[in-house]
Parts: sequence; C-alpha cells; structure tokens
Amino acid sequence: MRDIHEAMDVVRSRQATPSGTLRINAFPTAAREIFSSLILPFVREHPQVHIDVVTEGRMVDIVAGGFDFGVRSAERVPVDMIAIPLGHPRRSVVVASPTYLGTHGIPTLPQDLERHSCLRVRLPNGAIYRWPFEKDGQSVHIDVEGALTLDEAGLARTAALASVGLTLAMESDVQEDIEAGRLVRVLEDWTPTLSPLSLYYPSRRNPTAAFKAFVDFARQHGEGSAGSRRPRG
Repeated sequence: MRDIHEAMDVVRSRQATPSGTLRINAFPTAAREIFSSLILPFVREHPQVHIDVVTEGRMVDIVAGGFDFGVRSAERVPVDMIAIPLGHPRRSVVVASPTYLGTHGIPTLPQDLERHSCLRVRLPNGAIYRWPFEKDGQSVHIDVEGALTLDEAGLARTAALASVGLTLAMESDVQEDIEAGRLVRVLEDWTPTLSPLSLYYPSRRNPTAAFKAFVDFARQHGEGSAGSRRPRG
C-alpha cells in the first residue's frame, strides 16, 4: 500500500495543474487568523484544489493524523518539521462592553480582575486557563472567576457583547468590535505579545503539485521569504 501511495504521489507531483485535496490541522484561533489571508486567496487562485481544514485545540501529530500541514504558534511547531512563518507577532486582549465597564469600573491592574466577572476558558485537557499578563519584566497569571466557563471563543465574544463580563480574546477576533466601539480594551499595557503563527509540514520525497503550490503561496504571503527547517533536539 505504501508503494501504491508513493506511486500516486509521483503522478500527482508531475501534474501541470495543482489538484486534489490538502488537509490542514490548526488551532481554532489560528485557522480564523489565516482563513481570509491565506486559504481563501489560495482557493481562488487554484480552484481545482480542495482544502480540508480541521480545527483542534490539542496538539496533533499531523503525520499520524493524515494531514499535509499544521498551523500553530511558532514555539509549538515540532522540532523535526519544516516551518514557514505566517504574519506578524500577535496579541491577546482583555475586552468588555462599554455598558459593563460603566457599571463595574475599569480594571487597571491584573489583580483588579478578582473583583470582576470574567469569562473563564476551559482548555482541551479540561483545565481552566489562567490569564497571563506581563509588564516591565513582571509576569502574573490570574485565575479569574465569573458566571460562565466556555471553550469556544465565539461564545465568549457574544457574552462580552452582552455585557456579561470581561473576556480574554485574540486581538484579531475582536478588532472590528473594538474599532466600532462595541468592546473596549483594558489592561492594554499588561497584555504580552504572542509568537507569530507558522505553517509546518514534514519533508516529502514526492510532493504533489497542489502541495508545492500551497507551500510556494504560503512563502509569498507569509512574513519572510522562505521557510526554514527547525533543528532537531
């Protein structure tokens, strides 16, 4: 069966027009960040390629899972993968509605969150996420409390818009709400910059035309002109 698959890959690699299916595994937030800037433009340029995106909060062995690519924060890319940086450093933000802040006040220190209703986040392993903050070399993680515990960013955004409490979100997920005044950013000087995203993949002996086209497209649209192999160990 392995010989048959390799023979099929050889045939597909020699196709002039990229076609077939590419499977991508990504964190949900990562998939949202690259969807409009990378995946949709690629599909428009290569209409014969089908993209299958699977979002999971846990780390996945993309080779064992049958995926062509993975998308994670740069520091979480496995050491034996080839990585292409995507975009600029990112930020998480703490936001709430003007109504909530008008009623409950504006926190100025992370410790102030202990007196606020916050939207708690459950991680894929079941643990409750402690909100990280950093300023002038000082870091602190806050175990927030509130009326809701959620594991989906869209629900937390909806609850924040409904003035239920403060939420920690990816800036890209709530940027339009901030610009429109529906949500207000707080503790801005305490929210650290996060690592940029990377598209990663294993070395392939006979990459298909679609695979090569997607790698080239990601290199052109990512931050930097080329991917790099991460050292082992």
